[in-house]
Amino acid sequence: MGIVDDLEQARKAFERRDWAAVYDRLSLVPDLGTDDLLKLATAAFLAGDDDACIRALQRGYQAEVEGGQTLRAVRFAFWLGLVLSTRGEAAVAAGWAGRAQRLLADQPPDVVERGYLLIHEFFRRLDQQDFPGALRVGIEMADLGRRHGEPDLVAQGLVCQGRLLMYSGQVPEGLALLDEAMVGVAAGELSPIFAGNVYCAMIEACQEVADFARASAWTSALTRWCDTQPDLVPFTGQCAVHRGQILRLRGAFSEALEEFELACRRYAESGSQGAAGLALSECGDVHRIRGNLALAEACYEQASGFGHEPQPGLALLWLARGRGPAALAAIRRLLTETGDPVHRSRLLPGAIEIFVASDSGDGAAEASGELTKIAESFGCTGLRATAAYCGGLVALAADDADHALPAARLATQLWTGLQAPYEVARARVLVGRAFRGLGDEDSATAELSAAYQAFSELGVTTCQEEVAKLLQRPSSGGLTQRELEVLRLVAAGNSNAEIAGRLVLSDKTVARHLSNIFTKLEVPSRTAAVAYARDHSLL
Repeated sequence: MGIVDDLEQARKAFERRDWAAVYDRLSLVPDLGTDDLLKLATAAFLAGDDDACIRALQRGYQAEVEGGQTLRAVRFAFWLGLVLSTRGEAAVAAGWAGRAQRLLADQPPDVVERGYLLIHEFFRRLDQQDFPGALRVGIEMADLGRRHGEPDLVAQGLVCQGRLLMYSGQVPEGLALLDEAMVGVAAGELSPIFAGNVYCAMIEACQEVADFARASAWTSALTRWCDTQPDLVPFTGQCAVHRGQILRLRGAFSEALEEFELACRRYAESGSQGAAGLALSECGDVHRIRGNLALAEACYEQASGFGHEPQPGLALLWLARGRGPAALAAIRRLLTETGDPVHRSRLLPGAIEIFVASDSGDGAAEASGELTKIAESFGCTGLRATAAYCGGLVALAADDADHALPAARLATQLWTGLQAPYEVARARVLVGRAFRGLGDEDSATAELSAAYQAFSELGVTTCQEEVAKLLQRPSSGGLTQRELEVLRLVAAGNSNAEIAGRLVLSDKTVARHLSNIFTKLEVPSRTAAVAYARDHSLL
């Protein structure tokens, strides 16, 4: 009676996605049937125990082989290959895929199991850079899934086709296929592991082409999906990264950092080093935007240690630190190495900023023209806004305010529609500079003042200081007048008691001001606060 009860409870838990309960209940049953072994393997994987997952799959494979159930054995071999490949054991995964292929040698050509093995074939062709062959495999995969009524296979085939079309420059067509794959996810037709993979592929694709509206909608859906599975481990790191990316777009930088740091912890727990490198690179980008260059450098170094090249953020960091030649050399190398339009679209905005700062006018104009063409081809609002901003930046560098103004205004309009306050403020700086170039000083002051206020509210001190110079206004670094007074007295070597006496305050009030200063400047000590103040002309 106990075993029967455990099985019944485990199966109910599986339906409600309570993976820990499934794992605990089925682990108590000594002789599971193969259907329940697959449930145990699925629950173990989703609860983060890859070793238990592999053991259950191996047991299921062996049982099906001994029972003469060849096609069911192929299914277990497929899952073994997939799980092993996700944890980096490519050779062992290939061995299981090869074993599954041999089992199918005497089977009819149209069995659906061949479709699942096409997933391994797809990634093999990708590794060989056989992109036309990989696309054919993706089409065959989806067709087999449709013929046999296998939603997992249909969705995976659509994702494979969609991503390849995007990288070939057919972004609208690729996104349409990804949308079709997501219909199956939204309808609850897909098994949990395939659903998670499709979610993450969709959102990653949207981020790559700056389709922020789609990315935001699907990130919210992924978050809800993860939240319904409290014991879920896979996909939660990706979910945190995607939430952080949307928060960064919205200007919620502190919250974005929290999500990226959560993703780093999740990836570390699962041993996903490359993915942890991406999350660290995202952290570095936020710190760089906020002017915390030392923290940005530390994040980029850690990302590199995980095998992720944090570009173009690292090149932009070098530029901010006065290492223009190094930034220029790096960005030129990256552009030479990168051929597909999707990945070039992610490099070109940073390249244009570096070209402009390095007085490489021809390079900036050429890169801006390429980015504009890509943005028009992709049709994604975020990329169109980025291209418009870069066009305005290049025009201003060439003292062409007439052409800079409409480009900067378009960037402002598009970023406003995407609710991206940092990008709106940057675009308004260009509008202000264009007004000034056209002799309209009052309008220039109004735009620059609005940008200054936005940067102040966002805590982006470096940009605030740059605008302050354009306005000839001293920057506060986000500190109140009283906090600046306290900081200057600290820099002069005064103790808390001495500051309290000079400003007629209590010691407790001085301590509170110092705490606020440390928080706003993101520094740990009086010495660090003074160093920051000197570096940023606050004294």
